[in-house]
Amino acid sequence: MNPTDTARLDLAGLPDNARIIAGPDVWLETNAVDQLARVAGLPACRRAVGLPDLHAGRGIPIGAAFAFEGEIRPRLVGGDAGCGVRVVAVRKLKAKGDALLRRLDGAMRGPALPECDPRALLDAVWRAGPRGLAAVDGAPRSLAEWAAGEPEFEAPEGPPPDDPPFARQIGTVGGGNHFVELSRVDQVVDKAAGRALGLSAGGWAVVAHSGSRGLGGALAREWGGEALTDPARQAAYLDRLRGALNYARANRMVLAWRILSVVGAAKASRITGDFDLVHNTVCHAPDGSGAWLHRKGAAPAAADQPTVVLGSRGAPSWVMLGAGSSDSLWSVAHGAGRKMARGEAVAKLRTRYDRRSLSRTSSGGHVFCDDAQLLYAEHPDAYKPVEPVVESLEAAGCARRVAALVPFANFKQ
Repeated sequence: MNPTDTARLDLAGLPDNARIIAGPDVWLETNAVDQLARVAGLPACRRAVGLPDLHAGRGIPIGAAFAFEGEIRPRLVGGDAGCGVRVVAVRKLKAKGDALLRRLDGAMRGPALPECDPRALLDAVWRAGPRGLAAVDGAPRSLAEWAAGEPEFEAPEGPPPDDPPFARQIGTVGGGNHFVELSRVDQVVDKAAGRALGLSAGGWAVVAHSGSRGLGGALAREWGGEALTDPARQAAYLDRLRGALNYARANRMVLAWRILSVVGAAKASRITGDFDLVHNTVCHAPDGSGAWLHRKGAAPAAADQPTVVLGSRGAPSWVMLGAGSSDSLWSVAHGAGRKMARGEAVAKLRTRYDRRSLSRTSSGGHVFCDDAQLLYAEHPDAYKPVEPVVESLEAAGCARRVAALVPFANFKQ
């Protein structure tokens, strides 16, 4: 990557239907801007917005939202359909110290739901999302009771893929920038909003960032780079996407439950706040225009909707309230955004940091990951600072800050 800051980056080449929301202290890269311009130049693209975490992907920029007229492009959703984040707030933990860390480490190893029949589990979450977990034989009682109170999501008409391994991935993090962590609520800048979301200074939250695992990749291979203009083809894709979204939401719930079960908070009565967001999807734009809104690594931010901008490992994540800004296509950054490609990060950072140092964060948190390559690839140095990203969103009127979540125990795979 060749990052520069927005003050020096020439954005004059962007088409009129494209904009980038980023303050002068946010680092961007020419390749990401070029990718945004290419997508914006597609005939059916009416608007393209690069958010402050904008960075280059495999031909498609990540950290962006696009509005298309009459056309759905599955490639803009990508192979991690349904990727998103769940934030679950609790006030107190029942375990502390080294014993807590050992129990957390043990709880995140092995299958999440070993007593559940894989085919029954896959079918349940494909059709009903998290709520489907309540009806699966073998699901732990605390998880089933929590799931029973979940909202109903539209069920796909078609069946799930006939592939039980997808079921065994439920409750697992996956690779890349995905993680699950136990975080402390460090500060609350909007106390009224914090109370409404169950976030209080000194309290705790589980943050689960993951998606549809291998199922999303299978969906991407099935649909490839096709541009869908026929209503029947659009409906067929959206039906499969609906199942992937349901699966991803259930995956995040099980990830959060694995942490909550260790800290004595795996009951609905112990949870003070809870919300889930999808970063990679397509839906109708909320303005009634009929345009298809594609999000590629972008968090939804409708008016007063709780959302979160994820910090890199060790940096705080910021819970925010959306402003419902059409200028940002009702979206905010989903994280800090990369400034080094993964291969570049591994090559540069393995000579800068020894393996042992990677188990702790600059904020004093603990990192659990058995893959040294992944630890280097996802090191905080490979990411932009999160503060300028959040400041840019506030300055543009996209969202406002509520509370900062500082990682205590971070788990990667």
